[in-house]
Amino acid sequence: MPPENTPPRPSVVVFDMGGVLIDYDPRHLYRKLIPEGAEMEEFLATVTTREWHMRQDYDGDPATATRELQARHPGKEALISAYYDRFDEMLDHAFPAMAALVGRLGDAGVPLYLLSNAPGFLDAWLRGPAQAKHPFVGRFRDFIVSGNVGCWKPDAAIYRLACETGGFSPQDAVFIDDVMANVEGARATGMGGIHHRSAEETVAGLRALGFPA
Repeated sequence: MPPENTPPRPSVVVFDMGGVLIDYDPRHLYRKLIPEGAEMEEFLATVTTREWHMRQDYDGDPATATRELQARHPGKEALISAYYDRFDEMLDHAFPAMAALVGRLGDAGVPLYLLSNAPGFLDAWLRGPAQAKHPFVGRFRDFIVSGNVGCWKPDAAIYRLACETGGFSPQDAVFIDDVMANVEGARATGMGGIHHRSAEETVAGLRALGFPA
């Protein structure tokens, strides 16, 4: 038997989405809209910037943000509108090895949850259209999307909310994210954490914790 002071192994896995399970990238959409590569890169760097989009992951409203950005960039209204109108096209490509990992864990009965910093409308997408596009998404028992719940990684509140949503304690779960600050945020609340750098490393990390990965 293990020593009495050996901490219990986690039994729940909580995944980040973009960069871990799905290759979120605006280029998947804008290559279709701006065929010239340098022009596309300039648009993404100066108009629909990462900083502009990240505000919608928090408490921003995509419709309001779109109108405000269109007002600042006359002549680019249609391109700006496409960002959120066709957001799902930025999420067309899952990482096959990670989708397979989710499938193995699901087959083994491991409770799976998804925790993402993303605009609120992604909650409805995950619960419906995403499962047709990426069947492995249907393996998750629930989804916590920052823009939908009003808190975000790496703040402690969103990790606590994930635990409350699933009915498990922080010590019962391991969180996987490609951003180290988000992993550290989870660890600070008592969850385990795996910094995702490759599917192989993440699988090894889960196996070391006793998961059937």
